[in-house]
Amino acid sequence: MIERRAPHELSDEARAALRDADPARGLSLYLHVPFCATRCGYCDFNTYTAGELGSSSSPQSWLEGVRAELDQAAAFLGSGRPVSTIFVGGGTPSLLGGDGLAELLSAVHHSFDLAPGAEVTTESNPESTSPEFFHTLREAGFTRVSLGMQSAATHVLRVLERTHTPGRALDAAREAAAAGFEHLNLDLIYGTPSERDDDLDASLDAVLSVPVDHVSAYALIVEDGTRFARKVRRGEVPMPDDDVLAARYEMIDARLAAAGMTWYEVSNWARAGQDGLPVPDSVCRHNEAYWRSDDWWGVGPGAHSHVGGVRWWNQKHPATYSASLAAGALPIDGSEVLTDEDRHTEAVMLRLRMRDGLSADELDEGERDRADGAVARGLLTADGQRYVLTDAGRLLADGITRDILVAD
Repeated sequence: MIERRAPHELSDEARAALRDADPARGLSLYLHVPFCATRCGYCDFNTYTAGELGSSSSPQSWLEGVRAELDQAAAFLGSGRPVSTIFVGGGTPSLLGGDGLAELLSAVHHSFDLAPGAEVTTESNPESTSPEFFHTLREAGFTRVSLGMQSAATHVLRVLERTHTPGRALDAAREAAAAGFEHLNLDLIYGTPSERDDDLDASLDAVLSVPVDHVSAYALIVEDGTRFARKVRRGEVPMPDDDVLAARYEMIDARLAAAGMTWYEVSNWARAGQDGLPVPDSVCRHNEAYWRSDDWWGVGPGAHSHVGGVRWWNQKHPATYSASLAAGALPIDGSEVLTDEDRHTEAVMLRLRMRDGLSADELDEGERDRADGAVARGLLTADGQRYVLTDAGRLLADGITRDILVAD
């Protein structure tokens, strides 16, 4: 039975902070599609299969809720906030089909103006795409596609409980390029138990055989509450090994660099220009908005938002989410106003992961001393103005952040 509780009300402090948010700042939209055909064993995202939802929700009731939230978001933020990036994630957005995603983008246009040159991305599962799907997306105004490949090794996909065949992701990338998409990403997961160096090498060969200008590669993380975590706890599969993860990361970075790609965030690589720097159009600007703590509104069940230093998150279940909006309320499940300390912590944590690095002005004297200690250990470089992770530092980014922020 679905819990039907009242949505969370923003505090007066949160509302005041939102009113004071700079309308000149760019705005991003994240649209969450909570539907999946099956649930992968490692996934802890807010997703639901048809069997889990039953008759309590449907894509149509979800879309009606999304339309209502977009209208409320536009009214809440006021005019003068053109959208610079849109990212449709999930779940499996491609289950909506090309027409469904086009309808979703049309709902955005109904509520918001898009900035010139806006980046519009959707995630897609290779198995639920086709040449017609990609042509429909291009005609609708999508500019970028991110495909979940994960691995080219069948036995690795089996461990991850992915349902697509290894070659389908490559065919989908070629079909997207043929439809006119110049900006394509393939996602990889590395460090899966049973993965061998040769498997990762084959996956990188496959990625580099198709016309992608962006690659995301994430170490397998065992998330509490997932089927994968339960298998680890029962001893059915081993925990990913940290040394193996580090070696695999170095393999990925070396292969992509040799192919003319360069990192711009610890887990993301884009096509490099003649100067060796990432080509701006190949970088995912939506993700950069997160790492810079820009303003974004997350639309959909369980989506998170951040505007003017206020963070909130939506009710998770699609039925509860839609019911709140049908009653005229924002479907907020909880919120917080970030303190100056919170903002500082996030700035250090997120910006240090980026190729541009962290401004020395962001740090107090003690933090600069500790950052200089990381420079002495070869983990950061410094030019007096910015601290930037070295190749060795990228392997230890989270630990370096903790060391800078926390005095002994």
